Amino acid sequence: MRIVFAGTPDPALPSLRALVASSHEVVAVVTRTDAPRGRKRVLTASPVAGAAAALGIPVIKTDRLDSAATTAIAELRADLGVIVAYGALVPEPLLSTPRLGWINLHFSLLPRWRGAAPVQHALIAGDREIGAAVFQLVPALDAGDVYRTVRYPVPRGATAGQVLDALAQLGATAVTEVVDALAAGTARAEPQVGQSTIAPRLTLADGALDLREGADRVLDRFRGTTPEPGAHVVFDGQRFKIHGAVSGPDTDLPPGALALRNGQVLVGTGAGSIVLTHVQPAGKSAMAAGDWWRGVRAADPRIDLPHAPSAGARS
Repeated sequence: MRIVFAGTPDPALPSLRALVASSHEVVAVVTRTDAPRGRKRVLTASPVAGAAAALGIPVIKTDRLDSAATTAIAELRADLGVIVAYGALVPEPLLSTPRLGWINLHFSLLPRWRGAAPVQHALIAGDREIGAAVFQLVPALDAGDVYRTVRYPVPRGATAGQVLDALAQLGATAVTEVVDALAAGTARAEPQVGQSTIAPRLTLADGALDLREGADRVLDRFRGTTPEPGAHVVFDGQRFKIHGAVSGPDTDLPPGALALRNGQVLVGTGAGSIVLTHVQPAGKSAMAAGDWWRGVRAADPRIDLPHAPSAGARS
């Protein structure tokens, strides 16, 4: 079949490469326009745009799937559209432009966690099994019938970035299997069953760790917001990034209190403690927590606690 592929970030790459390696033809890639990246805010092509260019596939860069984009895609006479983390909705008439419409790889066990940040919200909520679903795209948000689901038990301590990497690989196989079945006329989709939950895009505020919560809940939020938008606390009145943290021992440390015990930098929480392994103080580079600790001059160092509990993400 002739396929139009839409995607933008790194997790879309395994599906693109799997389709290119299949018996089908990827006739074009749709991705978002170049965006400023890094400290110098240099305009940079998306990972999918870079991969498509290297593969010799025509690229359509657009942030909106408007009439111009619809016309350009219609001229390709595609049999199917495949979308993986493109970053915008596919409206009509583009939704019906390919002969078989569009299928979407979504990184959740639908209908749980519909929306832009399913893996992040699942980890924040403490889900211990996540997955990916290939479904038929419809106008309603992530509500179409599901062709295939893969399940993924979350490894202990895995962050959102690591889980997304794993699901991207598993999902790529599922995408190619569904595309093959659609080409053969054997694909069957089932309606979503169960209570839906919503996973909106995260903001910087979602990465704030409330140390008055128990250690397990603090670490759930840390893992769900790592690497983006980034877990952090406030130390000495400035944002203090947490790049690495694991469960610590039971201690007498109150929430926010810091201590060095057995060579580990501990932080007290509402129940138990966490161990900081890698941190980034304001205005400095990331470093091992032990190196940072050696430069702390306060006699009784403490992380500032928020004035009100942070919002939970439980469904």
